[in-house]
Amino acid sequence: MNGRGRTRVEAITWERLTGAVVRRLDRTAPGDGSDWLKVGVDGPPAAPAAEFADRIAEELRLRGRSVLVVATDGFLRPASLRFEYGKRDPDAYYTDWVDTGALWREVFGPLEPGGSGRVLPDLWDPATDRATRSPAVPLAPGGVLVVHGPFLLGHWFPFDLKVHLRLSPGALARRTEQPWTLPAFARYEQEVGPADVADAVVRADDPRRPAWTGFRDA
Repeated sequence: MNGRGRTRVEAITWERLTGAVVRRLDRTAPGDGSDWLKVGVDGPPAAPAAEFADRIAEELRLRGRSVLVVATDGFLRPASLRFEYGKRDPDAYYTDWVDTGALWREVFGPLEPGGSGRVLPDLWDPATDRATRSPAVPLAPGGVLVVHGPFLLGHWFPFDLKVHLRLSPGALARRTEQPWTLPAFARYEQEVGPADVADAVVRADDPRRPAWTGFRDA
């Protein structure tokens, strides 16, 4: 579970965890030489990744930082592409549902060195299966992008800080509303090893009582 030999897991509250992440960001410079930090909150839908991303954003705003939160489910491909192999194909769910090219182009591209800083917050509405037509949002220099969703750590996205919210296989099976997706998460574990890639791993089997490994290089 702990990757890179990390065996210590410490109980923590979401408030303290948020504070630790924000303090870490205060000491972090963008690794690509741009004006913007990029944070990835990786976790399955059964984990509170969206809520944790919002906590981070709220705390950063209280510190005067410009923040934009982006969910990968706002960048799903059209239904005709997602469901090409059926609506319950775990391999398609793993590799084909999210338009990673659009994320690179519309979210990460504008935040590269010399970029415009204008980020598209979403692209596709899966409920209507139509483009959202949302306008680009300017992220001020010194601002922070927080992206959350599953399978984030297998695409070489340029995150300056990566947090993986982890569920044990039993907890994941109990709390996943679409059990046909479980093989996709098993494949992610085998092919990417998110606990090895992340800067910090948060165990979220009980969302009321998280525990974490601390930061990898602490």
